[in-house]
Amino acid sequence: MTQPQRPDLARALLDRAERARAHRALLVRGLLSPTEIDMERHVDRADAQVLRRILTEHGWPGASLVGEGGAEAAWHLALHADHDPDLQQMALGLLAAAVEDGEAKIQQWAHLLDRCAVNASQPQVFGTQHSRGPAGIQLLPTRDPEHLDSRRASVGLAPHATVYDALRQRHRREPEAEESRDDDRAQPMLVASAA
Repeated sequence: MTQPQRPDLARALLDRAERARAHRALLVRGLLSPTEIDMERHVDRADAQVLRRILTEHGWPGASLVGEGGAEAAWHLALHADHDPDLQQMALGLLAAAVEDGEAKIQQWAHLLDRCAVNASQPQVFGTQHSRGPAGIQLLPTRDPEHLDSRRASVGLAPHATVYDALRQRHRREPEAEESRDDDRAQPMLVASAA
């Protein structure tokens, strides 16, 4: 495997994405205090600023620039920059070009396209975005649901039912968290299936 051209950017992206993933795992399970959630919002905004700077200076940080891991980390940061829809749209356009150039995965583009649609209150295309609320994990509105799996297959995504079952298992609440964080369940939370 070829070394990335910018290992410094790769490390920065990987470190930020790993910390964000660990935080989201606790958040989705209802294991963070309101103070911890507020502190993380500030970190999310800092992550988005770093990503915006990278996108502006380098375009999409693809595999040759930051390695496959760094490119995936950039995608994670873009996917979760819900507070900055302009950044997500910018990332979506750059990611589409990177897919065409073989620098990024089409599945990542599909997830980000869906996330942008959901954040714009539009139905998603590939059914990658779900919410977690009191009723558990639910698929968010999707365009033409009867043909969802054929659209998913066209970009290399597994059938929705397979991914949905895995997603429900991954986001299952811990029993002690269920009792201690009942107030958190009132707010639906956006979750995405893995690429």
